[in-house]
Amino acid sequence: MFKNTIVRVPGENYINGLTTANLGTPLLEKVLEQHEAYIEALKKCGTEVTVLQSHADFPDSTFVEDTAVLTSKFAVISNPGAPTRNGEIHAMEPSIKSFYENIYYIKAPGTLEGGDILQIEDHFYIGISTRTNQEGAEQLKTILELENYKATIVPLEKFFHLKTGISYLGNQTVVVAGEFIDHPDFNSYKKIIVPPEEEYAANCIRVNDYVIIPAGYPITKQKMNDAGYQTIELEMSEFRKLDGGLSCLSLRF
Repeated sequence: MFKNTIVRVPGENYINGLTTANLGTPLLEKVLEQHEAYIEALKKCGTEVTVLQSHADFPDSTFVEDTAVLTSKFAVISNPGAPTRNGEIHAMEPSIKSFYENIYYIKAPGTLEGGDILQIEDHFYIGISTRTNQEGAEQLKTILELENYKATIVPLEKFFHLKTGISYLGNQTVVVAGEFIDHPDFNSYKKIIVPPEEEYAANCIRVNDYVIIPAGYPITKQKMNDAGYQTIELEMSEFRKLDGGLSCLSLRF
């Protein structure tokens, strides 16, 4: 059960954020509407939402997930791999400290972003991507094992972040797309397979009694409903333009 979530309102500078997508410039009015709907969904799921105000120095800072890895017992402040995002951790640190006393830090030359970290019960999977390097992954693995968690490092082939292509829904069930459909690290789990044309829907979030999914992916939604999950659909067009997904927009703990 998640009791708390942290989000940050997108600022006017959001349109200047980093992206590898070729989907056009975000429309700020729609960005804010979609973010407000996201907050309301988190409330519907039963979490207390801490809403941080936009940060003028960091266009990408609404993607708060990349700044930390949170567990029930401790927090890890990350070290984002994009230089223009690195200062986001200092902006987030006071909020993390208001909830946690036991805090670890990923230190340079290690880089790590929360979008590359997937928790499945007591087992963490750590993606090696363009934003999370081997050194950062090894640091996190050491921290997790010190705290009696299991950890597996997973080099990525194509996906931007680990959680771009896989999500955990509870009940030993994962949603998988692309390179993770037959990936040996995930073959022990039950799978909901996302078809190639709906790959974006692989990034979804289980929040208590609901699974929040991006709107517009009917095959994946039906598979989740058939598996017994209640879904909430949210429009994500303006966040997708900056490589963002549902998990990126909150820290959940």
